[in-house]
Amino acid sequence: MRWWKILGLAGVAGVAATGVVIARAERRRQAYTPEEIRARLRARLEESSGELSRDSAEPVPRSVGPADQTP
Repeated sequence: MRWWKILGLAGVAGVAATGVVIARAERRRQAYTPEEIRARLRARLEESSGELSRDSAEPVPRSVGPADQTP
């Protein structure tokens, strides 16, 4: 019966550790001001737009899914 107690304590410790990780990530996410978020999003948009304009000359490969395969 003693190993059940150890297993329970390990579970509680795991839940607490997960909560700490989530709280840190949330705190880090909320540390940005709206202006910083806008600037980062605009930079990402410009970066992805540049990649699209460079890649537009190359054909996009079509992925074959299960519905596209013939038996």
